[in-house]
Order: sequence, then structure tokens, then C-alpha cells
Amino acid sequence: MPELALLIAVIAGAIGFGIANGWNDAANSVAASIGSRALSPRDAIILAAFCTFAGSATGLKVAKTIGKGILIPEAISYVTLIAALVAVIIWVTLATRYGLPVSSTHSLLSGLAGAGIAVVGSTEAVQWHVMQRPLLSVVTAPLLGFVGGFVVLVVLLWVFRRGAPAKLRIIFSRLQWLTTAFIAYSLGKNNGQMPIGIITTALVFFYKDDSLWGRLSLLDASMGWIIVVSSLAISSGTALGGWRVIKTVGFKIAALQPVHGFACDFSAATVIEAASQLGIPVSTSHCATAAVMGVGATRRFSAVRWGITRTIVLAWILTFPICGVLAWLIASFLKLAF
Repeated sequence: MPELALLIAVIAGAIGFGIANGWNDAANSVAASIGSRALSPRDAIILAAFCTFAGSATGLKVAKTIGKGILIPEAISYVTLIAALVAVIIWVTLATRYGLPVSSTHSLLSGLAGAGIAVVGSTEAVQWHVMQRPLLSVVTAPLLGFVGGFVVLVVLLWVFRRGAPAKLRIIFSRLQWLTTAFIAYSLGKNNGQMPIGIITTALVFFYKDDSLWGRLSLLDASMGWIIVVSSLAISSGTALGGWRVIKTVGFKIAALQPVHGFACDFSAATVIEAASQLGIPVSTSHCATAAVMGVGATRRFSAVRWGITRTIVLAWILTFPICGVLAWLIASFLKLAF
């Protein structure tokens, strides 16, 4: 197959990944505000789509980690990128179909690792010292989300303990416009960077020009389209709204009021934004979903529907072997074909 066709296939796959990512991750932005009935589904989705686009177009640290840090140069090829993207799209689409919030970040990292190992024929294809930070976030992200949601809500309930419930409902319903925008922006700034990293990696491979990374900017006429297209992909997926996932996160884990929704979004968005500033790809699904669990646990632990959460956590764990093995199989087949 001509090299140009392979490049186009990678770009198309990255766009498809961005859409699937936004489709599943829409719940991370809007589930708390919809579940607390602070925002209508239509308003929440429109707000989240615009803010996700804005976040994706801002900052490039996560994109560079994805594109330059995970695999050794010898493992990066069109086969690696295509196999990883196809594996992730399949897994994320299936998870969305069954209403499960999964990590697109961990899906992509696992897919790249599996495909890279297949191409090189060794686990040395993966730069494990770079992979340590996102792997560590498997534990830290949900922990910080849970503790953050719990602590923020406890503080709010204590500060406003003498407030009239009806008045507090109005105040936090309005404040959830801000926190929904904040978490959608932070989600775009982290997850929205991944298609940018993939497309830029493919172009560097195509042109044999590593300086493209230094030119990656909205202000560069020849490179800015990557950021715009990638941002449109994830925001379009968000606009589609993964409604089954939204129902799982917003309604099935715990009962939410506006103050709960505010605490969920604020704590999760803060963790995600901090990770983006450090260039760490982090699971927004883990942060947002764990924050809902933490908020629900402030009443009593039995207020959280742990049966649902066990299924979600199982999906989080299975993400690594499923995407890694699937990408390895696809890459092995493509190596024979090309």
C-alpha cells in the first residue's frame, strides 16, 4: 500500500478515535450536572462540546507525551499506529454501547504498547520509564477523585450547614454551569490531545522531520489544522452524547443534588487539569466516576451502588489486556499484509 494511503489511514483512525473518545467521555463532563438536574441534557451537552474543543486546542504537553514518549523510535510505524487506533475504537465503542465509562487514555497507551511490541518483537519497544507516570495514575486518579469529591462535599455541607435547602439548590445549580465548563475544558486539554499526538507522529514519520513537533501550533499555517481537526473530533463525539454512559455515571452510582454535582465536577476537573499541566495522560473517566462515588459515600457507604461500581472497575482493569492483546493481534496481521 502506498505510504500516503497509510498516512491517510492513520489520520482517519485518529479522528475516529477522537469521536469515540468524546462519545464515551461526554459522561465525565455532563453526568453530574444532568444527574443532579442542575442543567438540562441539551444545555449540558452543548456547553461541554464547546469547552472540550477549547481545552483540546490549548496546550500540547499531553500530545507530546503520547507521540514522543511511550515507544522507542524503532517501534513507531504506520502499522503500530493503525493497530492501536483500531483496537481502541473497538473497545471504547463496545464499552459505550454497554454504558460503561472506560479510559480512552489507558486504552490508547495499552494499544500502543501492544502494537509496538508486535512490530519490534520485544517488550523493549515500550519506554517503561515514561509509561510509569500514566500507569501510576491508574491508582492515583480514582483515589484523588474519590477523596476529592468526598472532602469537597463535606467542606461545602459544613460551610453552608445553616443555608436553606431551596436556596442552596438554586446557587449550586447555577454554579454547575461553571464546573461543567471547567471539567469539559480540562477533559479536552488532556484527552483531546491524544489525536493530536497520533497525527503529528504519523506526519513526522511520513516526512522524516522531527522538527514538526516544534512547529505544532494553532499559529502555524501548515500544522494548525491538526489541532483544529482533533479538537473537532472529540467535541463532535461529546456532542453525540454517550447517553447510556451518562445514565450509568449520573443516575446509577449515587443519587445527586446540585451541591453533589458541583463537588464531583470541581474535584475531578482539578485533578485532570493538574495532570494536563504536567503532561501526564490521565483517565478522566476514573477521576469523574470516582468523584461521584466519593460524593455518594458522604451520606453513608451503602448510599453508593457498589454492584454497579464493581462492574465499572472490572471494565477499567480489563481495558489493559483487551486493548494490548487486540492491538498486538492487529499489528501482527498487518505486518504480514504490509
